[in-house]
Amino acid sequence: MTSPSSTHNIDPSPLLSKLPIQKIPGDYGIPFFGPIKDRYDYFYNQGEYEFFRSRIAEYKSTVFRANMPPGPFIASNPNAIVLLDAATFPVLFDMDKVEKKNLFDGTYMPSTSFTGGYRVCSFLDPSEPNHGKLKRLFLSILASAHDKIIPKFQNEINILFTNIEEEVTNKGKADFNAINDNMSFDFVFKLFFNKNPSETKIGTNGSKILTQWIFFQLAPLMSLGIPKLPNFIEDLLLHTFKFPFFPVKSGYKNIYDVVYEASTPILDKAEKLGIKRDEACHNLVFVAGFNTFGGLKTLFPLLIKWVSLGGETLHKTLAKEIRSIVHSEEGNQELTISMLEKMALTKSVVYEVLRIEPPVPYQYGKAKKDLIINGHDAAFEVKKGEMLFGFQPFATKDPKVFENPEEFIPERFLGDSGEKLLKYVLWSNERETEEPSEINKQCPGKNLVVLLCRLMLTGFFLRYDTFTVEIGKLPLGSSVKITSLTKATNN
Repeated sequence: MTSPSSTHNIDPSPLLSKLPIQKIPGDYGIPFFGPIKDRYDYFYNQGEYEFFRSRIAEYKSTVFRANMPPGPFIASNPNAIVLLDAATFPVLFDMDKVEKKNLFDGTYMPSTSFTGGYRVCSFLDPSEPNHGKLKRLFLSILASAHDKIIPKFQNEINILFTNIEEEVTNKGKADFNAINDNMSFDFVFKLFFNKNPSETKIGTNGSKILTQWIFFQLAPLMSLGIPKLPNFIEDLLLHTFKFPFFPVKSGYKNIYDVVYEASTPILDKAEKLGIKRDEACHNLVFVAGFNTFGGLKTLFPLLIKWVSLGGETLHKTLAKEIRSIVHSEEGNQELTISMLEKMALTKSVVYEVLRIEPPVPYQYGKAKKDLIINGHDAAFEVKKGEMLFGFQPFATKDPKVFENPEEFIPERFLGDSGEKLLKYVLWSNERETEEPSEINKQCPGKNLVVLLCRLMLTGFFLRYDTFTVEIGKLPLGSSVKITSLTKATNN
């Protein structure tokens, strides 16, 4: 059986086979010192985006060799072939060609102490038996929660908006990230486990516990950006040794215990699938805490950021579309999926945010066999066992696919021509046009995330006409502070 993604970047057709084979430019430098040089370029001397741009210019190629962080001493082999265009990138989704074992965080893997001693689903290759079982379990959880998503999320964003309004009134601005973190944690916990976390031993600390837990795993991929902290000290602290589990152990155990107690039916189903109860529970914490909460923690600020940059004209147009559809329904004013499907601009805006700044920018895969990867103008030979790395924000801004790729264009995905571009929106470890399955590595919550973004915008513009923000940078994602809100003039 072949995977749904096996149609991507398939073996060369007679036409594609005529592409010239080009040697992959670049090198890895002197062992040990080359990776450290690239790490300093990546984090400090150039920064992430310029690291890639400068090499594209130097090699005149969007495919090249480089060392990817963190390198010594965390990653034993930082060597990677970098893919930065829409033609080569999709090979990373092809499970017939690449292996995903232990590559969720790239060239290194955090200690399994963070996940109860288990390699959770995100670190499993689809060829491993437990991958399919766990993916099936996650998809069944989402399917069973389908009818609860809209009402539960509406309840939570109403609290979110109330808290934002209070902060803007009392302090002059509201920290969207902090308020969103609490809202996202509460929503995920209530949706997956039907529990209000504040009524458990987690209390009101859930988002902070998970944020620390996530940070300890991803720290080697971050720069804190603290001006007065010398680069060599930050590099020593973040990028030289893996963080230990013990500082976040007690908080993680609290969340695990509550999830275990609340998930009896899910754990029963897991046992029937052949998964041990404790392994299933650690996977539940990871998929709810890391994948879902961690994703929403990053994505919602990005959504608000880019919509704010669209300006008042976009805000008014979105408000008009959303309100006209919601208010055109006779009688019951409950929001439905069919209403959301009619909001064409709202959908396009969500896809454009996912295109211009994918919430998870990195993808890795290790070649299962000798490959030829086809680019736009040339083909490249890859040897079995070589690491492939893709930086999604470059692939989703490929100028050979998207006009004005660096611009945020809200209407980009409208109409038939816009729909045809959706296969180049790559944010979910697959194309947007594909669906999560047991035999691919696409995020099981891909459709949930798109739905929640639409719901966020719908709730926002039913309540407000326009807004302004201050935007900053965080180690992962953007900082958003809302500085003004104009209440809706016609509800």
